[in-house]
Amino acid sequence: MGILSLCILGIGLAMDAFAVSVCDGLCYRDLRKRDSISIALCFGIFQGMMPTVGFLLGTRFSSYITAFDHWIALVLLGALGGRMVFEALRGGDDLPGEEMLTGHTLLLQGIATSIDALAVGISLAALGTQILSAAMVIGIITFVISLVGVWIGKRFGVRLNRAAKILGGMILILIGVKIFLEHII
Repeated sequence: MGILSLCILGIGLAMDAFAVSVCDGLCYRDLRKRDSISIALCFGIFQGMMPTVGFLLGTRFSSYITAFDHWIALVLLGALGGRMVFEALRGGDDLPGEEMLTGHTLLLQGIATSIDALAVGISLAALGTQILSAAMVIGIITFVISLVGVWIGKRFGVRLNRAAKILGGMILILIGVKIFLEHII
């Protein structure tokens, strides 16, 4: 697989991480530079790691993985998004801990947005692609795109405030549904 094809693949895989990073920027107003880098780094690492895991599993286990990966994404993103919407509707901006992105939430987001990359890794194994270079390209592209996403979210989140939390939660839910429907249809 050529570098151009790999970059296009990386951009495609990074779109869910981009959308979630925009949501994070929208919903968590007190994000510092370090937090923005942590978000982008988490998504980049997971997007690079999952194709590697998929590659190592190879086609032998592909039917087992693809049978339930979309369910995992639906449940994780649905739960995270539902919680965000519920908290925004329940009490506004003064809920304790609501303004802080936790490591646990970020970990779940990283897993949920990179499950598709696991299946891509299985495909890369079938193509005989050099997985380490492919994983690095995918990870770096996702890192950059996610960093831009957080910046965009922060820029507009200040203006939208509570509505941003509802919008961000709905976007997470819709991404989960999108992943689910793509695998079902």
